[in-house]
Amino acid sequence: MTTEEIFKTPIFLAPMAGVTDTAFRILVRELLDNFAKKNLLMFSEMVSAAGIHYRNEKTLALLETCSEERPVAIQIFGSDPKICAEAAAFVEELGSAAVIDFNAGCPAPKIVKNGEGSALMKNPALLEKILSAVKKSVKLPVSVKIRLGWDAENINAVEVAKRAENAGVDFITVHGRTREQFYSGAADWEEIAKVKSAVKIPVIANGDVKDFDSLDKIFSVTNADGVMIGRAAQGNPFIINRLLKYFLTGEKLPPPTLEERAEIMRRHLEKIIFYKGERIGVREMRAHAAWYTKGLTGGAELRNLFNRADSAENFLRIINDKMIGEKIF
Repeated sequence: MTTEEIFKTPIFLAPMAGVTDTAFRILVRELLDNFAKKNLLMFSEMVSAAGIHYRNEKTLALLETCSEERPVAIQIFGSDPKICAEAAAFVEELGSAAVIDFNAGCPAPKIVKNGEGSALMKNPALLEKILSAVKKSVKLPVSVKIRLGWDAENINAVEVAKRAENAGVDFITVHGRTREQFYSGAADWEEIAKVKSAVKIPVIANGDVKDFDSLDKIFSVTNADGVMIGRAAQGNPFIINRLLKYFLTGEKLPPPTLEERAEIMRRHLEKIIFYKGERIGVREMRAHAAWYTKGLTGGAELRNLFNRADSAENFLRIINDKMIGEKIF
């Protein structure tokens, strides 16, 4: 997949641990119009380069994809250039990745304490070495996701982006917050604009896009080549198609009806159980159900019911009898 092909559909599903797994990615693609269905690039959950190096079973499972969800960018993370390059080559050899993406933005303490994720914003020279090693190890396009910097006193996204470009990276995604912000406060789109102005490679803007208006504004402010949707897609796999349709045609598709929301929850449950089994699938679906019902009248009662569901049968009964039957929304 060339960079030009990637940006023909410039709305992207962000990599989110515990959210954008195979089941969710398939759902998103099934909801896309035909053109986007074939072309839109989505990103995997982040995968440990060290885990790949040691052939950890759970890590390798995260690399598994199927034809229904592709094209997919596989996102890896790490702090050792040699191991990261080795992991990228391993992913390419599997033959299912369209892009190798590198994570230099995750703010989670367990990642940062190992010098990985957004900790690399404090060490741009090391990040450049990693990206250069990864790029040299594969023929696939390579991208990197970064933040604005470590904290408000250390905004260095422009420097990091220039180093990434120098390392041969094909495109960059910038989350408009620092590591210290995590996901609080407002994303700073003006800082993303500075990155876009500083490099020649494509830039994807990420942060606080949740509707048509914010999509217009982020493109206007940043002049970015694409936009990545993260938390707004949680419990809302419809949003990628709605935003992409609007961007490409100007058409504003309506939000999903209650019945459509219930149907996609059924399909989501079916897929997650298919890939992870009933016990794990039902447990993980509780979190998704909380997102699907967020902000809806009666949602709190439904979430309470879903959190007590201990089987697929019970989960479906709540959807059919409570969500649709009684329409407690």
